[in-house]
Amino acid sequence: MTDARAGFAEAVAAWAAGGERVVAPPAVRSAILVEGESDRAAVEALAEKLARDLASAPVIPMGGVTNARTFVHVLGPEGLGLHLTGLCDAREERFFRRAFPSGDRYFVCDADLEDELIRAHGIDGTERVIESLGDLPAFRTFQNQPAQRIRAVEAQLHRFMGTLGGRKIRYGRALVEQLCIERMPSPLIALLDRAQSR
Repeated sequence: MTDARAGFAEAVAAWAAGGERVVAPPAVRSAILVEGESDRAAVEALAEKLARDLASAPVIPMGGVTNARTFVHVLGPEGLGLHLTGLCDAREERFFRRAFPSGDRYFVCDADLEDELIRAHGIDGTERVIESLGDLPAFRTFQNQPAQRIRAVEAQLHRFMGTLGGRKIRYGRALVEQLCIERMPSPLIALLDRAQSR
């Protein structure tokens, strides 16, 4: 992510929290709304993988999907007038459905982006990603915890990625980087296609 895109995303977040109004850089025509930093890492990793330039469509993490209405107000027709698209979890779609302006479109992960990516890789493939980041011994220890032994491996993988601060972001990027395009979850591909078609 370029410093300019990061700066714009931070300025938008500050405005959404009650700070000063911002002005979109001239190249920015649309924005991609995502729940948090791990989602941003995954979307930006896919853009890099596909050699897509997000200068005109920066990824904006909202700090939680419950903030969707505020960010739509700031970035959409009542704010900066940008075309919007977004990515959300299936269980939280209602927040996007209520917030998104008519004519703009978002995409839904089943059940969330980590689940989509774990299914795309499969158990063995996901464990190879964990091993590539040097976390396989930690994951094996995690699997042996009493609370984890009764859970399915997919659930263990999902939970492991969220156990330490920053780990979810690392895995958001790594799971995309190490997955072939043919197996990439369709909501991610559709999201980038939509963002760059406006």
